[in-house]
Amino acid sequence: MKHYSGQLEIICGCMFSGKTEELIRRVRRAAIARQRVQVFKPAIDDRYSVEKIASHTGQKIESHPIKSPVEIPKLLHHETTVVAVDEVQFLGDEVVQVILDLVSKDIRVIAGGLDMDFRGEPFGPMPTLLARAEYVMKLQAICMVCGEAASFTQRLVNGQPARYNDPIVMVGADEAYEARCRKHHIVLEPEAQRQQSFLE
Repeated sequence: MKHYSGQLEIICGCMFSGKTEELIRRVRRAAIARQRVQVFKPAIDDRYSVEKIASHTGQKIESHPIKSPVEIPKLLHHETTVVAVDEVQFLGDEVVQVILDLVSKDIRVIAGGLDMDFRGEPFGPMPTLLARAEYVMKLQAICMVCGEAASFTQRLVNGQPARYNDPIVMVGADEAYEARCRKHHIVLEPEAQRQQSFLE
């Protein structure tokens, strides 16, 4: 079933907020509607499966692992009308034009990803995608400290909050990350800056 026009839907939020679960739900509904769907994910995300996207709750669906967003149009079937991309924040700014090109060809694109990195700052291409989308769903998790709604991803290193200058991309699950509310989200200052302030 072909769409009259393309559209971009973004599912975002912190880790453990149910982004992948919602993406899978939309993909399954599109399949029930007899729409041809293709699912893509960054090859770097191999936490649960190499060729499937998987939610933290165990839901899985087949996908194409890609190293670059330019692989998407090359792998696209002629009859595909819905494209889903999980963990889109890992695909860099190049993914924006790829997605916009798909939408211009009357393809419905569903993209899911973290809107903020562990520092609480906009993550990669997400701000641009959010601005260009027709529909945006921002999900929240539960803060692991106080139980309130959580919108931030807390990275932990040996049980302690990560430092601001730590690498932004570090694929992991609950052994390295927690959902936190704004009040309990902690990012330590860079080591060199901390030492300098200690000496002053």
